[in-house]
Amino acid sequence: MFSFFKKKKIVAHLKLSGVIGNVGKFKQGIDFAGQEEIIKKAFSLKKAKCVAITINSPGGSPVQSHLIYSFIRHQAKKNNKKVIVFAEDVAASGGYLIACAGDEIYANSSSIIGSIGVIYSSFGFTELIKKIGVERRIHTAGKNKSTLDPFLEEKNEDIERLKNIQLDLHKDFIDVVEKSRGTKLTKSEVELFSGEFWSGSKSKTLGLVDGIGNAHEILKEKFGDDVIIKKFEKTKGWLSQKLSSSNQMDQFANILDERSIWQRYGF
Repeated sequence: MFSFFKKKKIVAHLKLSGVIGNVGKFKQGIDFAGQEEIIKKAFSLKKAKCVAITINSPGGSPVQSHLIYSFIRHQAKKNNKKVIVFAEDVAASGGYLIACAGDEIYANSSSIIGSIGVIYSSFGFTELIKKIGVERRIHTAGKNKSTLDPFLEEKNEDIERLKNIQLDLHKDFIDVVEKSRGTKLTKSEVELFSGEFWSGSKSKTLGLVDGIGNAHEILKEKFGDDVIIKKFEKTKGWLSQKLSSSNQMDQFANILDERSIWQRYGF
């Protein structure tokens, strides 16, 4: 009879969408510097029962992924807030690493989840420059400064050096996943950490996510139909908008940069 005096439950909600890192001339990807303040604001909402984070990212920079993951966990501990993450189209590679900041992770049944691995890609142009009669001239101070130069023949020692760095980064990624998911993981290390990715439904059986559902339905299920979802969105400044629309060729290059990463997962 006094239900109208009951305080409504509030949830802070922010969205991280795009390639992780400074992509293109106008740095339009997700990076720590660009998201720090909005993350802090979401966690500072005192009446919020939890912070919900929707992520839609195919990955990118491992450093930026770690910085964002660590900052979310730090804010959660500092403000005593539970974190619930919702994956949309993709939470893969660095996108999944950030998702591991959640105490719970949910996905759509058709989401792409996983890709717990490290990749480096490049091209080799040695035959091309020979064919068109170009001579490559390079001078360095430091014998390894020209490591993996695409205009020079690959060296076994360079590949080995790169591989060792990738193994270090991969171990860091695995440590984050194991710390986040713990005993929820159900399959062998070889399968989970091979760089493979799965649908949201399969990811649930593997223990990479806790359930299937979107932010709207899960938050209502947890906090009631009258839950107030307070959205925190990073606004784009006038100058940024002006600059990002000022050069169509730069914009096209940015799109190609991002698409090459999204397309690893069929998007």
